[in-house]
Amino acid sequence: MELDMAKLEPLLGTMVNEIGAAANAALVLTGDKLGLYRALADGPINSAELAQKTATHERYVREWLSAQAASGYVSCDAAAGTFWLSPEQTAVFADEESPVLMTGGFYSLSAVFADEPRLTEAFKSGKGLGWGDRCNCLFCGVERFFRPGYKQHLVSDWLSALDGVIEKLERGAKVADVGCGHGASTLIMAQAFPNSQFVGYDFHDASIDHARRHGNGVANVRFETASAQNYAGTGFDLVTIFDAFHDMGDPEGAARHARNSLKSDGTLMLVEPMAGDTLSENLNPVGRVYYAFSTSVCVPCSLGQEVGAALGAQAGEKRLSEVIRQGGFSKVRRAAETPFNMVLEARL
Repeated sequence: MELDMAKLEPLLGTMVNEIGAAANAALVLTGDKLGLYRALADGPINSAELAQKTATHERYVREWLSAQAASGYVSCDAAAGTFWLSPEQTAVFADEESPVLMTGGFYSLSAVFADEPRLTEAFKSGKGLGWGDRCNCLFCGVERFFRPGYKQHLVSDWLSALDGVIEKLERGAKVADVGCGHGASTLIMAQAFPNSQFVGYDFHDASIDHARRHGNGVANVRFETASAQNYAGTGFDLVTIFDAFHDMGDPEGAARHARNSLKSDGTLMLVEPMAGDTLSENLNPVGRVYYAFSTSVCVPCSLGQEVGAALGAQAGEKRLSEVIRQGGFSKVRRAAETPFNMVLEARL
């Protein structure tokens, strides 16, 4: 086999970057759990000072800092031996209120690696890998990855883009948040609209338990274990599904149940990963992330449920709209978007 070096060398360079990124992923978790990033946000510091400040061992910290600086995650003065986070690095790694906090994605990555042997077997058997059977890191990782964007956009950009929904919520509406997971989206809405009543539904008992614990004290919200196809209640003004529709085994059934649970003038809002309608449109950095998680998480989750539609995280607006219409909605439109999400509004 004769190799074209002009093609091989760039590929090898890419692979070096990939291995470096993968190897440093675990170190991001370490830095987050030990508070190393947060301590670096206070200003320049050396490894001994950082170790003392975080009650960690200096030699480990010194090597960790070097790896982070080489990755561009941490700023440094190599000659002085000091390290710090720029405002942008702080926003990505250390600020829990930042809309661009990205550390949650790394927790999900740890679950992907932990479950890799079972995923490999699923490739051969064609069976699914149920949401409840995954490593627990996945559930907290999903919440931490999506919550910053929800806090930034849900009320001000997404709900406000829907026809007449903000007005209903301010007066007092009845809302079902389906596939709510740990309840981040449900609680954000409930706190923003105290006159409305919110119910978060999810088929995963452990996630509902987590949501109930963290929803303590929010009077206008409750959480119930139920699937998207059989949750209780009718007369909802708004049904929402955040980053979960494509994971469902029977998304058409979920759309149909949402239709039947809504008032005649009600609204279904789907927040889904940003995607074009064709593979070529999704061959970009965001599509790369979503295709990878879709292969490891979303498609196996759907195949582990009844019907097993396996839409995948990059289904695209056209395919999603087809499924929504098959569920009984006559009007579907893209109401808003961000680099990571598209928001679809469906009406009867």
